[in-house]
Amino acid sequence: MNGRDHGGGLDAAAAQWGGTRADWLDLSTGINPVPYPVPSLSADAWNALPDKGAQKRLIAAARQFWNVPSEAAILPAPGASALIARMPAIAPGAAYVEAPTYNEHAAAFAALGRLATSPQAATHIHVHPNNPDGRRFTAPLSARFTVIDESFCDVTPSETRIQEAARPGVVVLKSFGKFWGLAGLRLGFAIAQPETLGQMPDLIGPWAVSGLALEIGVAALSDQAWAETTRARLAQDTARLDSLMAAHATLVGGTPLFRLYDVRDAAAFQERLAKHHIWSRIFPYSKTWIRLGLPHPSRWFQLEAAL
Repeated sequence: MNGRDHGGGLDAAAAQWGGTRADWLDLSTGINPVPYPVPSLSADAWNALPDKGAQKRLIAAARQFWNVPSEAAILPAPGASALIARMPAIAPGAAYVEAPTYNEHAAAFAALGRLATSPQAATHIHVHPNNPDGRRFTAPLSARFTVIDESFCDVTPSETRIQEAARPGVVVLKSFGKFWGLAGLRLGFAIAQPETLGQMPDLIGPWAVSGLALEIGVAALSDQAWAETTRARLAQDTARLDSLMAAHATLVGGTPLFRLYDVRDAAAFQERLAKHHIWSRIFPYSKTWIRLGLPHPSRWFQLEAAL
């Protein structure tokens, strides 16, 4: 059973503080609260096994959207987490994961006894921007094998290190659920030279990505206008959130999809918000950090009232 710490868990919050899911404002994740508008889907997307043509269209749209170097292959998968869990199969030796960060990376290697405590390890894993503090990975690559998790980088595309995917031994991960706000679709990508991906395509298996995800992914990745408009809105909403929290906390960092604040007592602050049916994220390794995502435009009043 997976007992690792993550955002979400509204059912448990409602059980403790009351209310229905509809009453709750979930700020515990870094998911865009205004998701990409899902287009009408073909009957084949529901009824047929996903074919190679649909996957090729998704890969072509991803290559153009992220400006993927020609040397790199693109492997779609049912969520970035599915790729993270299988990364030890293609990464050499032990992995060094600079903490704190998204805990599934360390868990994948720790389960096999291959988690290193020293940066001298053969494999390095960097979350860029980092979750939860927004730290950017800007250093030169120094390991034999490097994973760059860019799940939150689509909000600030100028910071991407996608061109590193042209190098042997470098894998760039992309998540569809965060920026496009469709986490339930389960779509992610590993981008690397084919030799670097190794057996990952076989581990993911055939028909790993649903027909629904293939069609929606193509539409979203081809919609540059939506992406640009969304980035502008997220920047404005982030500034609004920082302004609201200024009297209550010190900004530690974050991205335009989530903000990390330092408060005197994170558990007490979380409880204060929960009494107003607002769910937030605190961390077992910090008594003062609290992370907030962005409210839906129609729910800002709820956060303002709680504060």
